[in-house]
Amino acid sequence: MNQRAHNSPNIVLLRGAALWLLMALLLAWCMVGLNLNVPFLKAIFLGKQTRLLQAHIDFLLMTALILGFYAARIPLHWSVRWAMVIGAFGNSSIFLLESIFPVLESADPADGSLLAIFQFYAMGSISTTTYGFGAAALTVLWSTFRPDPGTNFLQK
Repeated sequence: MNQRAHNSPNIVLLRGAALWLLMALLLAWCMVGLNLNVPFLKAIFLGKQTRLLQAHIDFLLMTALILGFYAARIPLHWSVRWAMVIGAFGNSSIFLLESIFPVLESADPADGSLLAIFQFYAMGSISTTTYGFGAAALTVLWSTFRPDPGTNFLQK
């Protein structure tokens, strides 16, 4: 492994992007299996197949965004890096959970507490993602106005 990449403070972004890309590939194969009527996959994914497709696309999108910020080589605060990686999984998993548990999309779910937990999870995920990617975007933008682009406004 490239020693410089391994010691980069943004290495968590590279690791997270690799994990979410692998997740997107796994979900692609799950969709193939569903189209081939594989019984155990049909037993797992009880919701709309479009939600599984949304999860797949969202994992790919988050992977691309994370890799883009990693490639910019602008040091990001540790909390921003972790929020991006955790939020990317959280947002994508919302669609994944809906593809597994169709009750989460129901207008009248059987168990109100399940829906409340899911809504709390979704709001936490969206907030985490917004902080991570928003702060990263501001850090990169800020770096374009500074003489030394390696300096950010969210110092470690």
